[in-house]
Amino acid sequence: MARFIFITGGVVSSLGKGLMAASLAALLQARGYRVRIRKFDPYLNVDPGTMSPYQHGEVYVTDDGAETDLDLGHYERFTGVPSRQSDNVTSGRIYQQIIAKERRGDYLGATVQVIPHVTDAIKEFARAETDDLDFVLCEIGGTVGDIESLPFMEAIRQLRNDLGRANTCFIHVTLVPYIAAAGELKTKPTQHSVRDLTSLGIQPDVLVCRCDRPLPDGERAKIALFCNVPTSAVIEALDAKSIYAVPLQYNAAGLDEAVLRSFAIEPGAMPDLSRWSRIVERLDNPEGEVTVGVVGKYVGLADAYKSLNEALVHGGIANRVKVNIRWLDAELFEQTGTDIAAELEPLHAILVPGGFGERGSEGKIKSVTFARERNVPYFGICLGMQMACIEGARNTAGIAGASTTEFGPTEEPVVGLITEWMTEEGLQKREEGGDLGGTMRLGAYNASLAGNSHVSTIYGSTEIWERHRHRYEVNVHYREALEKGGMVFSGMSPDGELPEIVERPDHPWFIGVQFHPELKSKPFDPHPLFASFIGAAVRQSRLV
Repeated sequence: MARFIFITGGVVSSLGKGLMAASLAALLQARGYRVRIRKFDPYLNVDPGTMSPYQHGEVYVTDDGAETDLDLGHYERFTGVPSRQSDNVTSGRIYQQIIAKERRGDYLGATVQVIPHVTDAIKEFARAETDDLDFVLCEIGGTVGDIESLPFMEAIRQLRNDLGRANTCFIHVTLVPYIAAAGELKTKPTQHSVRDLTSLGIQPDVLVCRCDRPLPDGERAKIALFCNVPTSAVIEALDAKSIYAVPLQYNAAGLDEAVLRSFAIEPGAMPDLSRWSRIVERLDNPEGEVTVGVVGKYVGLADAYKSLNEALVHGGIANRVKVNIRWLDAELFEQTGTDIAAELEPLHAILVPGGFGERGSEGKIKSVTFARERNVPYFGICLGMQMACIEGARNTAGIAGASTTEFGPTEEPVVGLITEWMTEEGLQKREEGGDLGGTMRLGAYNASLAGNSHVSTIYGSTEIWERHRHRYEVNVHYREALEKGGMVFSGMSPDGELPEIVERPDHPWFIGVQFHPELKSKPFDPHPLFASFIGAAVRQSRLV
């Protein structure tokens, strides 16, 4: 039977519960254990798919088509274990399922209540598909004291009774702030947070204390005394130079040993952390650096492009260079008086990421023109590929009115709404004007690559599987015109109907992809497209 580790947070949000969970899973994995990480989100959205990136950061998509919290990206990047639909649940999804059952009469006339019906549904989710695992890590979103998270707290309290003390561990992540006027770290917020947690019937076994300086032995002992945990289970969590140094830091602080001892498991030999040591060594000792400009719509919030940011770092790891990312607001390029060349000339590569809506689109198209005409490496992802096709249609194929139906009616729909596509389950259909949530082309789909293409060389294969999240596709009826203008359709869906990749053979590095390769990149296994893209940026840096 799998053992369960429940992770809660206190004092303030954004303490890094997701990174802590991912790091702990990586440490347990390095000790030979089979792990999986799950996220419980208390908000009432069924999933984050319809939320603005400014509200909740990026939407992470799994192979099986789930739109999930960005923390699942951390989980995959640190463990290499593909996340799936069953690894993320929200209050909205729980209530949606319960209300559907009530409407069908599944409860046989019973009064449907938070306890036991909601808590039972949460427990069922936590325990599903865990028979082949050693440890299941469950991160509870939000902060102790939030009204929204109370059903989840009650559910994990019940799970300790259901599974037994020997099969459960509670980790609480708190803040130990430094008060400059007093010249010391203060433990009282942690004490109060643990008191709130114990009032819900949950006694933490391990405390992870975020602080900006080393935690003195005296404060550690004080926290242990007042919070009723062993001193060895009070874990210092300092800021790290890179998130990929966090597993090493947590191991040095004794996190994995404290967790194993809470299960009465003798830790034994040190885990093999050579993978993480190699990654950190490359990050700390680059042999050069490049600057990549990301021309996007949500550049005001780094988490909106979290996986993209990390995939670029991974490309740097593959090439032993530091990647400096310059975030550029596409709307600025649309303003009269903006010197686009001055903004883009210092860059060694340009990337236009995915997004939705018309805002900033003309600025993105102008950045494509610059990259094409100046022979600067260009990478277009999802909407970035569509903007590249529209730019090519207007400027190299002679279709002046080229546009996308996403932005309104157009006589030249180079990009249009996709209303049906094939999956392993058969033909999928969507109605224009239907629901937005969960109706995109989502999840992993295969594509066939032209054997003599740049991308087939990069992948080392002519068959690939990549993750998608989009409603609009490049119109294959414009293929002939675009190819006459120098843009080759080098990747297509197996039925030949949906363009997946375009490239310009006469350009040093110009590739657009309809999918999101950043979702599958890992520090120990950089995605080949990002490794190649940063390699092209390195070559460009030598020409500047």
